[in-house]
Amino acid sequence: MNIGFIGLGNMGGPMALNLARAGHRLHVFDLSQLAVAQLVEAGARAVDSPAAVARAGVDVIITMLPAAQHVKTVYLGEDGLLANVAKGVLLIDSSTIDPHSAREVAAAARKQGNPMLDAPVSGGTGGAAAGTLTFMVGGEAADFDRAHPVLCAMGRNIVHCGDTGNGQVAKVANNMLLGISMIGVAEAMSLGVSLGMDAKVLAGILNTSSGRCWSSEINNPFPGVLENAPASRGYSGGFGSDLMLKDLGLATEAARQARQPVILGALAQQLYQSFSLQGHGGLDFSAIIKLYRQDG
Repeated sequence: MNIGFIGLGNMGGPMALNLARAGHRLHVFDLSQLAVAQLVEAGARAVDSPAAVARAGVDVIITMLPAAQHVKTVYLGEDGLLANVAKGVLLIDSSTIDPHSAREVAAAARKQGNPMLDAPVSGGTGGAAAGTLTFMVGGEAADFDRAHPVLCAMGRNIVHCGDTGNGQVAKVANNMLLGISMIGVAEAMSLGVSLGMDAKVLAGILNTSSGRCWSSEINNPFPGVLENAPASRGYSGGFGSDLMLKDLGLATEAARQARQPVILGALAQQLYQSFSLQGHGGLDFSAIIKLYRQDG
């Protein structure tokens, strides 16, 4: 299949590489020439703009962009995708943006005859490289069925979440819970250790008891508990605190529009905002435990 791919960053690059390895013919664009060159080495064809991707005779276009403003520019800009793409080409946006923006762009695409899915992902850079991502997909069922074989080349768990925008709804709800749970684990681990508990023993109890969760079992924030977790390598790699802050912002803004209280989500956003202002935005989000530990 001929596929256009725009956005070859830490997530998009490995995703596109998996598509190339699966035998798809790729036409790629990114502002980073190095990122483009890596895909060209894998057999992709480089083009010089999103408009050129749209005019490359592709069947599907996938975008993985930083924020809603970038998505709107690439799709709705004067010389963007919608101004150049042929009718019937399937559009898939895997960026993490607010549901309102996803629905706005999809409505514009449908108006001119292009089906569009919002398909944000979970699984991090490791999942992107391994091809084991979870895709949370919003849009028409027929379009989901059409996209499914393509998404399966990049992910393991492909979930249809319902109507347009619901992929983004699932993503912001999941990541809001993730941020809240990480703060809870950080508090619990810090409390237990301050009261004399060995960190590994405490984590083992949490992970076999009712407090068990991903933030404790897979990405425990206490240094030395998990050898391969970011906490044991100076909180490098993983999912950056500023990215968590962005997603919490999306969740609280979506909640504001829906007039839905998210009391713990808003508190989590403020804690990560404070953490970022202290200069820690580049650290893995589990580093939030530094707010609780004087020696952290």
